Order: sequence, then structure tokens, then C-alpha cells
Amino acid sequence: MDKLAILVGGGPAPGINGVIGSATIEAINSGLKVIGIYDGFKWLLKSDTIKTKELTISEISRIHFAGGSVLRTSRANPVKVEGGVEKVIASLKKLGIKYLITIGGDDTASSATRIAKQMGGSIQVVHVPKTIDNDLPLPSGLSSFGFQSARHFGTYLIQNLMEDAKTTGRWYITVTMGRGAGFLALGITFAAGATLAIIPEEFEKRSVTLKEICDILEGAIIKRKWMGRDDGVAVLAEGLAEKISEDELKKIGNIEYDEFGHVRLSELDLGYVVKSELQKRFHKKGDKLTIVNKTIGYELRSCAPIPFDIDYTRRLGYGAVRFLLSGGSNAMISYISGELHPIPLDEIFDKKTGRIKTRHVDINSEYYKAASSYMIKLKPSDFTDKEILTGLATTAGITKEEFASKFSYLVK
Repeated sequence: MDKLAILVGGGPAPGINGVIGSATIEAINSGLKVIGIYDGFKWLLKSDTIKTKELTISEISRIHFAGGSVLRTSRANPVKVEGGVEKVIASLKKLGIKYLITIGGDDTASSATRIAKQMGGSIQVVHVPKTIDNDLPLPSGLSSFGFQSARHFGTYLIQNLMEDAKTTGRWYITVTMGRGAGFLALGITFAAGATLAIIPEEFEKRSVTLKEICDILEGAIIKRKWMGRDDGVAVLAEGLAEKISEDELKKIGNIEYDEFGHVRLSELDLGYVVKSELQKRFHKKGDKLTIVNKTIGYELRSCAPIPFDIDYTRRLGYGAVRFLLSGGSNAMISYISGELHPIPLDEIFDKKTGRIKTRHVDINSEYYKAASSYMIKLKPSDFTDKEILTGLATTAGITKEEFASKFSYLVK
């Protein structure tokens, strides 16, 4: 019997087990033996072929309801280890693998394409894209699996914070995951009706300072007060930290990097620094504003998938096996209008970076405009309408000229 292997790389995302389960069932029903490889490429890189398991239909037929990954996961990347791809290939050959399904983000995809190219078809490889960040370049605005479940669960968490903020008269500064894109922060904010979101795309290709982020939030708090509310919830995408200079990041604390050179954004206490600066500003004016910082990240990655992602991932697993058995390789599985649409990995790789191109929130889209229109932020009309400007300046305890001088740059 030909063997098909499945492995998972990168961080967890709701729906991983749906891919594993459906791929296993379709492969076995098609006459293949299925080998689950634990911890991504970690053990294959060490020439360890023991940490594997033959998967059976009876064992995996119901795993699609569960979060996490029955095969676990790791961030081990063969491309960034000298001779790593060759070691992985040798391990796969030792296991007798003919077909390989990788589940992961851009690092896992880059490893998949290197393996496919070096094997020249003797091992066929297909990649199933996953990330709660939704930043992979899928066609027709299709979500990456895991995003909808993470947004769903994150929305309920923010709703609870909104109710607490209203009850206690306080503000929450919440930081969500989203390294390269603000889809999760924006999606949660829009769905929950939170006060405002700040995402990296709003600053386009330029950098941003902590002062600017705090100015946006201070302006929103003042405007909210002028509207008669002393509470609110702001949602910040963690990727904002990558737009801040390294010198400014040092103000947050020691910068930690993972073994592959990525800044460990989850270890940066961006929310605390922003909260502390805002409290300092308001306390200086005699306004003892209560602000709580909260990070929502790991809670979202391994939650149970919602039906959307269960349906989606089961189709992805099935499609991955059908693509391989049709002779395909070196592609990423996706769907357009319900039809299987494999995307050659070479088409979506950035030749300069060697990584999959990042999809960003389009701030000119109707979706962004709709989401932004419900947020409480300073807008151009706040500076042109004399009555509003007077009200905002009075609430801030400064003159109209001082208010415009401090905040008007935010809306230009």
C-alpha cells in the first residue's frame, strides 16, 4: 500500500483536526495507508521516524469537533536549518512516504515547496493553509481556516469586556493576535461593536510611534466622554508592534525573538505600555481614568471550531487527497465557488523574501469603511464643525486651538 503522511506546522488554529480526519478517511477509502507525523518537522529534522502513528478511521472519525491538533504541532522549519530539507526527505524516504500533506502557514508552506521540488515528483506534496490571522493570499477573499472560529470566540470575549466596561465605568485596551495583518482585530471589533480598533494597515507602509497610538486612543476616550460615556473597549492588532521602531520597542521591555528570527509579539506587553501612558495623561489633568489592559491570543488558537470551519476543513482535507491522487504536487489547496482550486505555491511566493505573500486588510474596501464608520474615533468633521470642536476641547480641558494642534494630524 502507498503511504500518505500528514504533519502540522506553526501555531494552532481551530479546524486542524477537521483536515486530519477528512484526509485520513478519504486516503484510506482510496487504498492508502495514512501515517500521522507528530510535532511537524521537529523529529524528521532529527532523523527520528519513531514519533509517528498509523491513523485509522475509527480513531479519527469524530476528531473534527475538537480544537487543537491530535498530531500536535511545532515551528521547526527545515528551510532555516542547514541541511534540514535533506534530513526531512531522508526521513520521509525511510518511512516509505509517497504523498505528504502539510498543514500550516507560510513557514510550513516554504518547507513543503522545497521538499516537492527536490523530490522531483517522487514524493508528491500538497499544502493546506491555516492561520487565525487570515493573512494568506487565498482567492476571492476566502478566509483561511481557523479565522472564523477565532473571530467568533474572540467576539464573545470582547462582548463580555464591553459589558464589564459599561458596568464599572472603565476602559479596556485589548491586544489581539495578528502579526502581519489586522483582520482578526477588525473582524472582532466589527462583530462585537467594540469602541474602536487600530490595525497596522491604517498606517500603510510607514512606521508608527507609541505616541501616535496613544493619541488615537486619547482622542477616542475624549470623544466618548463628550458623547456621555466613560467606558469603552479598544482592540489593537499585535502587528502594530512590527511598525514601531526597535528603539521604541525597548521601552516596552526586552525584545524576545523565536529561533527563526520572528519577534515574539505575544511577549511584548504593548497593552500595558499604552495603558500606562494613557493613565498618566489623564491623571495629569486630574481625571483618574480606570484602564485595564488585556491580551486575547492563545485563548483563540485551540478553541473548538464552529460549523463553518468544520465544513471548510473537511473539504480541504478531502480536496488535498484528491489533488495528490490526480497526480498533483507543490500546490496549496483552496476553493472557488465550491470547486477545488489548487494554487501552485510558486505563484504566491515573494521572490525577495522567500515567503508566501501576506494578504492585508484593504482600507479602501467597503468592509473596512463599514467597520470603521461605527467606531468612535476623531474624524475630519470633528475639526471643521465648530460646535463639535468646542465640545471636544471643553471635555479635554483645553482650548480649541490646543485641541486642534494636538490631534488634527491624526485625520489628515
